[in-house]
Order: sequence, then structure tokens, then C-alpha cells
Amino acid sequence: MLKAKKKENGLIIEVKVQPKASRNKIEKVEEGRLKMKVTVPPEGGKANKAVVELLSKALKVPKSRIEIIKGETSRIKTLFIEGISPETVEAKLGIKVAVTS
Repeated sequence: MLKAKKKENGLIIEVKVQPKASRNKIEKVEEGRLKMKVTVPPEGGKANKAVVELLSKALKVPKSRIEIIKGETSRIKTLFIEGISPETVEAKLGIKVAVTS
């Protein structure tokens, strides 16, 4: 189950990123975090950009609404997704979301 914090205009979630994978993919939920694989290396912000692009496509929200607020140089990142509800995340990704305030 994906753990998310509800903010007045969106959600905060954590993701665990595996760079240099064979393909871009949102895998599963692991320890309350969304596990993602991206094909690019973690240099020069390439992996961060790939994470935002992949999540943007999966959730059908503009990239400008997804912000990495913590962990830019870490595999574990905290993201803020503006203008999205837990129900939308569940519908688009097919995973259950546990919300805390």
C-alpha cells in the first residue's frame, strides 16, 4: 500500500528509484514507497527528470505539477504531486493508497 500525505492541493509520496534499468517502469509498492525503474544513469539530474516524466505519463498530469522536494541525489525521493487525489492515483496506477494528513 502506497503511503501518501494529503496537502490542500495535492499529495506527497515517496519513490524508490533504480537507475540504469533495462526499461522505464513503475514496478510496485515496497515499504510504502512506489518502486520505479528508469533507463538513464543518475548523473546530471537525468534520473530525476526520467522519474518525473514517467510519473507524469502514468498519472496523466503535466510534468510541471510534479516536484522533487527531497532526495534529489538519493534513490529514495519525496515528491509533491499538485492537483491530484488519492482516488486518481489508485485508478491510474492500480494500487491502494493510504493517506495521512
